[in-house]
Amino acid sequence: MGIDLVIFDCDGVLVDSEGITTRVYIACLADLGLTWRYEDAVHRFRGGKLADVVAEAEADLGRPLPPDFTEGFRERLFAALQQEIEPIPGIVQALDTLPYPTCVASNGPRAKMDATLGTTGLLERFEGRIFSAYDVGSFKPEPGLFLHAAASLGARAERCVVVEDSDGGVRAAVAAGMHALAFDAHGAGLAAEGATRFTDMAALPGLLEHIAGL
Repeated sequence: MGIDLVIFDCDGVLVDSEGITTRVYIACLADLGLTWRYEDAVHRFRGGKLADVVAEAEADLGRPLPPDFTEGFRERLFAALQQEIEPIPGIVQALDTLPYPTCVASNGPRAKMDATLGTTGLLERFEGRIFSAYDVGSFKPEPGLFLHAAASLGARAERCVVVEDSDGGVRAAVAAGMHALAFDAHGAGLAAEGATRFTDMAALPGLLEHIAGL
C-alpha cells in the first residue's frame, strides 16, 4: 500500500516521560491529602489529558482542586522533565532509518512537547510537523487529531501509520482508519484492539516495512 505518513505520539513513544509525569501527579495530589498508587495512576491516565486527572482527583477528594493546581502542577512537571527526560530507548536509531514522512500528534500541550522534544534533541526532527490536541480541539480517543495531522500534511488516512502507547491513542488511530502500532515497552497490558503490539523500538522499521508492502 505504501506509507504517506508515520504519526508518533510523544509521551511514552518518543520521550520517556510517562513515569515522570505520574510521579508529579502523585506528589501534587499528596500535598492535598489524596493518595494514589503509582500503578493505578499509570493505568488510569496513560495517554490521557490533564482535565481527566483533575476530574477524577476532585471526585476522589469530594471537593474542587485549588484554582492554581494546574499551573503549579505544570511548573513542577516541566522542572522535573528538564532534569530527567530521556528519549525512549532505540527511538533515535529507528528514526534514523525511516524513509517515510513523520510527525508528532499528542494530547499534551505544545509547550510541553517543545520542552521534552527539545531537551532530548528530537525537536528539530519534527519542526513544523507537531500537532497538539489543545490546538485542534479534539483529544484522543477521538480521531480528530490524527485526521487533522494527516490532512495538514497531505496524507491519506488509510496510508498513515500511528505509533501509540495508550489504549486511547490506539482507539483514535483505528477510528481514523489508520494502521496502529502499539508500543508496550513496560508490559502495561495495552488492550491494543485493532493494533499490532511491539515491545522494542528496534522492531519499528521492520513493522513499517511490512505495512508498506501490504
